Amino acid sequence: MPTLQDPLMIVTDLDGSLLDHHTYRWQAAEPWLARLQAHNIPLVICSSKTAAEIIPLQDELGIGGAPFIAENGAVVGCGNSETLPPWQQDRYDYAGLCQLLGQLKQQHHFKFTGFSEVGEKEVADWTGLTPYQATLARQRQASESLIWRDDAAQFALFEQQLDQQGLAVVQGGRFWHVMHKGRGKGAALSWLLQHSAQSGSPRITIGLGDGPNDAPMLDSVDYAVVIKGYSKSPVVLQRQDKNNIYHTAHFGPQGWDEGLTHFITL
Repeated sequence: MPTLQDPLMIVTDLDGSLLDHHTYRWQAAEPWLARLQAHNIPLVICSSKTAAEIIPLQDELGIGGAPFIAENGAVVGCGNSETLPPWQQDRYDYAGLCQLLGQLKQQHHFKFTGFSEVGEKEVADWTGLTPYQATLARQRQASESLIWRDDAAQFALFEQQLDQQGLAVVQGGRFWHVMHKGRGKGAALSWLLQHSAQSGSPRITIGLGDGPNDAPMLDSVDYAVVIKGYSKSPVVLQRQDKNNIYHTAHFGPQGWDEGLTHFITL
């Protein structure tokens, strides 16, 4: 097992992982956060949240300027570096993506509601965020979050129509997320790790997540912590090294603490 003296990197989902699913509080993970900071171990946020949401949270956690992955991998921030992954110049910007979704909705009578169709009050009601936090959640750059209200047959058609446009839909803890194909958390993390390796020694990675959309990220790290979550769909990993996978008994930041305690020797 790795120790705090090893060149570690922690990669974490937020909602339902480092942040409590209901309260969005992270204080239960504070002992481990303090240990990581004391040993200069980087903490990379890898979330469906927007950059506008992540950056102030980084400041709150004392990791301002650290690399992060937002919108399920559609956006990557590299701190003070201007080097960004090639897909930052993708076929659709956010406005174009929402316009296409509106056209598909009208053409095929799909029943869904996206963030772009409502205001911060509705997003706050859906998520339990404050109105200000909901405003940050709506500052999207490259993906759309939506609530699906249609049947399975229509969803299969929706996936097919998106695929023809080079898009995909990914399931998160609360919402479905539409983004460009091949732009998930795993692809973004792989790019970020390659970029980081060019400027320093390789790191031992530990990933933590609770939702189906976290699976590609958890397959891309050395050690994977699957935090007990509230999603009806299980987190299915493709990796075969079962000894490097740990399923927690606790939810949220308590599970986050449990997972790091399991893998890191003090």
